[in-house]
Amino acid sequence: MERKKIVLIGAGSAVFTKGLIADFIKAGFGSWEIALCDINPEILKEVEKLAKKMVEQKKVDIIISSSTDRTELLPGADYVVTTIAVGGRRAWEQDVLIPRKYGIYQPVGDSIMPGGISRAQRMIPVMMEIARDVEKYCPDAYFFNYSNPMTAITTAVRRYTNVKMIGLCHGVIYGERYLARMLQVDPADITTIGVGLNHLTFFYDIRVKGEDARPRLLEIVRQQREDAEKNGHVYNFFNSQLDDTEIPHFMDNPLSWELYERLGGLPAVVDRHASEFFPERYPHGQFYTRTLGIDAFPIEEVIARGEKTYHDMLSQGDEVVVDEKLFERSVGEHEQLVEMIHSLIYDERKLFSVNIPNEGAVPGLPNDAILELPGVATATGFRPLTVSDFPLPLKAIIEKRLAPVELTVEAAVTGNRTYWEEAMMLDGAVTDLDTAAKLVDDFLEEFGEYLPQYRK
Repeated sequence: MERKKIVLIGAGSAVFTKGLIADFIKAGFGSWEIALCDINPEILKEVEKLAKKMVEQKKVDIIISSSTDRTELLPGADYVVTTIAVGGRRAWEQDVLIPRKYGIYQPVGDSIMPGGISRAQRMIPVMMEIARDVEKYCPDAYFFNYSNPMTAITTAVRRYTNVKMIGLCHGVIYGERYLARMLQVDPADITTIGVGLNHLTFFYDIRVKGEDARPRLLEIVRQQREDAEKNGHVYNFFNSQLDDTEIPHFMDNPLSWELYERLGGLPAVVDRHASEFFPERYPHGQFYTRTLGIDAFPIEEVIARGEKTYHDMLSQGDEVVVDEKLFERSVGEHEQLVEMIHSLIYDERKLFSVNIPNEGAVPGLPNDAILELPGVATATGFRPLTVSDFPLPLKAIIEKRLAPVELTVEAAVTGNRTYWEEAMMLDGAVTDLDTAAKLVDDFLEEFGEYLPQYRK
């Protein structure tokens, strides 16, 4: 196989970059150029140093190149990957903090509700510029996006450019590991069918070695409920880590298990993300015994942990020998990307969870809607798996959540603040136009430098 080229835009995301390079090293197929791009030259230099040390240490046929100008790297690319965040962690933090002034609490703020809609206004114009460069310099490349808000970004790029962006997230992988811990089985024995939107993908078919797991899961929930009623339960509303050996408790993700019991669908990424899609159920962020984003999935702790992991990773570039742990298969957004590429090249027709247009795969939902669903990676691209039995109540929830995406995208593309306000009203967390207008004013004041479309 001739040397292939993959361009990573947003390479300053050191954890993702490290994971991707480690995966390419472990995969060991073909010759590659991994081109790193980031707008911060100092960070890019550090990431490139770490990447080169990893490649040199393992003596693999991978060339590392870099530039702050993506147009220098895109020509000849076979694959393009974006992991950018306009404004970085500080902007993300304000996406969550500003709505709190109006009694709106979010545990994440990267996809929906006022924080996610604000993020979309910053992200979509930049992502469309990148897409137009992909269209110009490497029109045949596969364009994978990991940046959020996934649904809105992928919708905008697919609608307003000719680039066939594929959205990727490790939420389904996370969900299957979570279920494996719940059932105390090997994650490799778990199979699921999941359909929905990014961060609200419902597992409605869960199996262990082919056997329906629903009876066992409901029995576990029943036993845990009886034990909690008898002995009490201390809620663990932090984003629990996958290396935790403790069996998950349904009361730590009560919304997700309620939806599973009532409607037959379990959100893959459970309550931290799923709770944001149901703001009408939790006014003022009151989530069972806690407050969303404060002591239920505290956002500040997530951001602080990300900062620490980021700096710890970069420091490895200064070591004489890179820690062998960096080469181990790690959990993160990069998971399965190398496996996907292998399936695309060799027509292995493996199944992955991808964000692509519905195109009739889920009857009753719009054909052009970007859904997170099973897609087969073939030599001709990704083909959605037909899901004709997606339960009606779950389909209705997804249909409802698609409406604010439309106005969010149009607002970001046109700079129409009325659309921005109405997107928040449709979303449900904002219930009066006065608050919507004040939120837009605050976001424009905070993020004006990133919102040129609103300066018209």
